[in-house]
Amino acid sequence: MKKVKLNILGLSSSVDSQTGSFALVLKENKGDRRLPIIIGMFEAQSIAMEIEKIIPNRPMTHDLFKSFLKKINFVVNEVLITDIKDGVFFSKIIISDSNKKHSIDARPSDAIAIAIRYNANIYVEEKVLDEAGIIFDEAEVDKKVNDDGKIKTLKDFSVKELNKKLTDSIADENYEFAARVRDEIKRRN
Repeated sequence: MKKVKLNILGLSSSVDSQTGSFALVLKENKGDRRLPIIIGMFEAQSIAMEIEKIIPNRPMTHDLFKSFLKKINFVVNEVLITDIKDGVFFSKIIISDSNKKHSIDARPSDAIAIAIRYNANIYVEEKVLDEAGIIFDEAEVDKKVNDDGKIKTLKDFSVKELNKKLTDSIADENYEFAARVRDEIKRRN
């Protein structure tokens, strides 16, 4: 089993705000592949609050988990996304005390929300990244060559064209590009 280190690239809200889902985009540490994972609103809020270092009045579930582990002298070593089946990701939280390591089954969204509270590394098994990863070329993400040979960026598209690109990129599960298109549409409003 070869594992690949991931970093959190960002969170993007779903275009259909009624679903309450978010795309958590992870990026391989040394490469161009992205791993988008659809997560729920609560988990997205928990991740965002920890990234932004916002302290709630009362502990959230992931903070409670950290407090519990601390009381029993365990730490989180890492999170490993182990599998994908029918579009559902599986992961494990690797914890340890002074004597032994343990593996706990968890949803990736919960595992990542806990991992960031410990500054623990996030990994994915190579086979999962091969299956669900998206190759991403930062330099070419929003460029298109016109008929006259000139490069066209998102700023050059009409709002109608941008809305079509947004719909298409979501259908293709290219959430990072969808977020860029969404931001360009918001910038114009």
